[in-house]
Amino acid sequence: MNRIDVPAEDAKAFEATFMESMRATLAGVPGLRRSSLLRPTEEGQPYVSTMEFDSRADFIAWLRSDSFKAAHSDREAPGMDTPSAIEQYEEIGTIES
Repeated sequence: MNRIDVPAEDAKAFEATFMESMRATLAGVPGLRRSSLLRPTEEGQPYVSTMEFDSRADFIAWLRSDSFKAAHSDREAPGMDTPSAIEQYEEIGTIES
């Protein structure tokens, strides 16, 4: 997970840029199951980007990949210069209905 603080005036541009970057750089990433961008529902909350990988090794490989470098190369893109906090978790279990 990555929590990304985006000023309200940059929100629409950030969303468009982030989603386009995801489409352009994440297709075919080995072990990537799912990637999502979540919009905050209350003012002052951060956006949350989530990625689910088959394994920690797949995640580490992505961090070292050209795909990762491409996704983070445009420092001028909306939201790329804002504070963010990366959090990592391991799944314990899932219940589906």
